[in-house]
Amino acid sequence: MTRSSARPTETPPVTADQHWQDPTATTEERVEALLSAMTLEEKVSQLYGVWVQASSDGEPVAPHQHDLSQEPPTWDKVVKDGLGQLTRPFGTVPVDPAEGRASLARSQREIMAANRFGIPAVAHEECLAGFAAWTATIYPVPLAWGASFDPPLVERMAAQIGRSMRAVGAHQGLAPVLDVVRDARWGRTEETIGEDPHLVGTVATAYVRGLQSTGIVATLKHFAGYSASRSGRNLAPVSIGPREFADVILPPFEMAVRDGEARSVMHAYNDNDGLPAAADEGLLTGLLRDVWGFEGTVVADYFGIDFLHKLHGLAESPAHAGALALSAGVDVELPTVHCYGDLLVEEIRAGRVPEATVDRAARRVLRQKCELGMLDAGWSPEVDGDIDLDPAEHRALARRLAERSVVLLDNSGAALPLPGAGDDGSADVALIGPLADTEDAMLGCYSFPAHVGRRHPGTEVGVAIPTLASALRDELPGHRITHAEGCTVDGDSVEGFGAATKAARSARVCVVALGDRSDLFGRGTSGEGCDATDLRLPGVQQELLEALVDTGTPVVAVLSSGRPYVLGPVADRLAAAVQAFLPGEEGGPALAGVLSGRVEPGGRLPVSIPRSPGGQPATYLGAPLAGKSQVSSVDPTPRHPFGHGLSYTDFEWSAPEVEGAPATKTAVEVATDGEVTVGCTVHNTGSRTGSEVVQLYLSDPVAQVTQPVRRLIGYARLDLEPGQGSTVRFTVPADLAAYTGRDLRRVVDPGELVLGLAASSADIRHTVRVRLTGPARVVDHRRRLVCDTHVEPLLDRTPRT
Repeated sequence: MTRSSARPTETPPVTADQHWQDPTATTEERVEALLSAMTLEEKVSQLYGVWVQASSDGEPVAPHQHDLSQEPPTWDKVVKDGLGQLTRPFGTVPVDPAEGRASLARSQREIMAANRFGIPAVAHEECLAGFAAWTATIYPVPLAWGASFDPPLVERMAAQIGRSMRAVGAHQGLAPVLDVVRDARWGRTEETIGEDPHLVGTVATAYVRGLQSTGIVATLKHFAGYSASRSGRNLAPVSIGPREFADVILPPFEMAVRDGEARSVMHAYNDNDGLPAAADEGLLTGLLRDVWGFEGTVVADYFGIDFLHKLHGLAESPAHAGALALSAGVDVELPTVHCYGDLLVEEIRAGRVPEATVDRAARRVLRQKCELGMLDAGWSPEVDGDIDLDPAEHRALARRLAERSVVLLDNSGAALPLPGAGDDGSADVALIGPLADTEDAMLGCYSFPAHVGRRHPGTEVGVAIPTLASALRDELPGHRITHAEGCTVDGDSVEGFGAATKAARSARVCVVALGDRSDLFGRGTSGEGCDATDLRLPGVQQELLEALVDTGTPVVAVLSSGRPYVLGPVADRLAAAVQAFLPGEEGGPALAGVLSGRVEPGGRLPVSIPRSPGGQPATYLGAPLAGKSQVSSVDPTPRHPFGHGLSYTDFEWSAPEVEGAPATKTAVEVATDGEVTVGCTVHNTGSRTGSEVVQLYLSDPVAQVTQPVRRLIGYARLDLEPGQGSTVRFTVPADLAAYTGRDLRRVVDPGELVLGLAASSADIRHTVRVRLTGPARVVDHRRRLVCDTHVEPLLDRTPRT
């Protein structure tokens, strides 16, 4: 390595001509002017964060070192040369937002006063299911975003989250998660958007746009491969092939970088075929920057750099780990300084790390601070205005997203909507289950009450979270509702079965609320570090369900979970089944509305629900031999496929069209660099308003390498009143047929394709044959990534028969 010429010298004075503060100069000019005036120590100080907690009495924030292996540095030492980031001042302990804002501003002033240039720190926070701060709105988890098939609604949610973060002085949000589900046993499945890269990419990109529209930096995570771990175990090795990596794992990140213009990326914890992402220069620099053109900052997942030393065995010391990560392209160490800082300065002084790598990272950090206005003369950390992190409009949107994400799985017994109050002397509804009357049913592991609040007993939740029991009583005031818990979420006691079955026998219908309690690192049944060995319901919930079905009373299963669960043979005996994915603070009223019929279920499954609890890993994105075959005794056919969801109304799909004319059996010819427009019309033929999701799938029967039977390339959610119809048209570029070929280049081949207009991945309503003609094309990152989708409502609302 090149030996640095830097030596400890007298700190140079800052000249009166502060060119780097001149807003009329270009960002690059300002950054270069500042960088050239900084010492090595000052540059390195911009490359790490410090984990802090905001004080509830308005006092300055103090450094908080989470890794107990070392003593926390003193505040004066931390800030004397500047500071890159402040880690989660609101997301570490419960703190009143107004007092925390004042505390954060005071600390920012101290940081600015301590360093020669007056540069403040970027304050970052978690914001996956809402701003993870006390009293902030708790939205549904990302798996529910996927179930909504509604990117514009997700974009609106993200903008609300961003405005809340701006109101308290935060600058960067550690979301969204773009990992594609490969094995639903993985505890962090709830944090993902689904098992399809196109759905993940489009919804996550909408989130990025919404968050960044408010000036908050969005952070894509976890780059890349994290969700494809062996056996669905957290932070386990990943051993998928390069084509699966390129065609399944990477596309959502590429879409969010290119189309969403995301400004930060977080490296993943995992190794890919032995190479940890934090040390993968080909991934973090070669692909992300040199190919995709990403210009933002790459930040470390918490302690991920030190893991190169402690867990991966790639580095002989923390200093070595820091050198590897910085060289690979990790600009900022989070959550606190351990491998950068003084250790990095020593490595540079000794000539083991080129100072140019520090300059490269510092340049990116300073550029982002400049873009945030933090280098402008007169920048102030104070934020004006009243603070309400859970206003009525946020709660209304949280409910809307929860309602749009509820999936009606089965309704074979026509038990839903729930019937009116009876007069036969029996209870109308027996509400049973461990999640019937608890706020836990609504919370993901990155909601503040689950992530932080449980570590502070006695602290109020901070926001109102109606339970299903309270919401159902409000929804059905004329019904007599009895409640019995039956069992806990993950315990093994069956003592409550007797009271539960007694209540069910005396009711007209039994609603049983089952699923997860989300938490962290084994303290829950879903969430980070809460992986599962199979997809059976936790604890004795399955046995409770079977006992209730055996009573003979119609049973409606309501699942609120962070992953899909298999209900076994008893699923065929249910009167109905409803799936919600940890639906947030308004999830109780949303579920109650679906059960009563006030809300029309319109969600669709973002993950398949297997028929067998041991049939993992399996998603719908499989080649022909991944399905049922005569050469294996295991049938992986899901009980409910990706994209599945029922309604309380009926829809009629017209015959398909191609280029505005009725489709024929003859394949339409399209050049390998051309496009084709396909579509159909959907009418609501029932008596209720409802949503239908038209999904477009592509099949490539003959290719250089084995391809999935079908994969999603477009979708449109249609909200239709009774008798109303809409025509949806997808303009499909040939680029969407591209895949990674034998030579690992992405190619569009001539040959036949099948486009399927579908209600789910297993319910293809219409097919259109397309023949690509002309030469094979090698395509790159400049290819088109999405269909142009156009929905045209029809004026005729005459009910159809």
